[in-house]
Amino acid sequence: MLLTVDVGNTNTVLGVFRENSLLAHWRLTTARGQTVDEYGILTRNLFTLAGLEPKQIGGIIVSSVVPPLNATLAEMAERYFQLKALFVEPGVKTGMPVLYENPQEVGADRVVNGVAAFEKYGGPCIIVDFGTAITFDAISAKGEYMGGVIVPGIGIASEALFARAARLPRVEIKDPGRIIGTNTVGSMQAGLYYGYVDLVDGVLRRMKEALGPDTKVIATGGQAALVARGSRLIEDVDEFLTLEGLRIIWERNRTQRPVTVGKPVEVSAKKSTTRRRP
Repeated sequence: MLLTVDVGNTNTVLGVFRENSLLAHWRLTTARGQTVDEYGILTRNLFTLAGLEPKQIGGIIVSSVVPPLNATLAEMAERYFQLKALFVEPGVKTGMPVLYENPQEVGADRVVNGVAAFEKYGGPCIIVDFGTAITFDAISAKGEYMGGVIVPGIGIASEALFARAARLPRVEIKDPGRIIGTNTVGSMQAGLYYGYVDLVDGVLRRMKEALGPDTKVIATGGQAALVARGSRLIEDVDEFLTLEGLRIIWERNRTQRPVTVGKPVEVSAKKSTTRRRP
């Protein structure tokens, strides 16, 4: 089995694959201050709750945009799983040329998403990833990572309103059902939801003009399903796209066999879904 770990600025998503099947997945808060043992014990306990045996893990692959956590996760893999983790970084085979002026500036998760989207949907395509930031990544018909767009995420915008406007409360991010709010909460929800739906569609429209009208659009990330319901251009919502990309990259690096180290620490202690819009 393969353990995939996607470390984002806000959330960390873990998935366990047996061959091509996603057996279990978890979404955790990214905690920069957690120790090796805290990550190790938490991960092993999640395995126990899911009825999985940690000793059956034969490989670990990590995509991280939080560099301070990389050493912690590498040591956790060695201490608790007796394996050397493969990090998606320069030198790892992805099968996707990166056309950025400086390829090292591209977040690992963006390349991973591109690999999965091109493998599953073909190209040209655009991946919209709703995370701390919303990223739009363009993949050519040849499977090249061309570049993209980055905008502040919905959560950031919501928190900015709460923090900088004394009389505005925190609100749930959802579709209020109408554009004209009749109270403060409804007005804020309308601005956040419809504002971001139109922002996303506006960026996608411009990107499709550059890539061509047949460009596919795939969304992933925390608010992908919510925004896709109002979007006219998002065609597919793939919740586990990044985990799938990690699995694909692992397979492309199978010549780099997992390295067994030390003795593992003993601790007692669903399937990927894709929605296609009609």
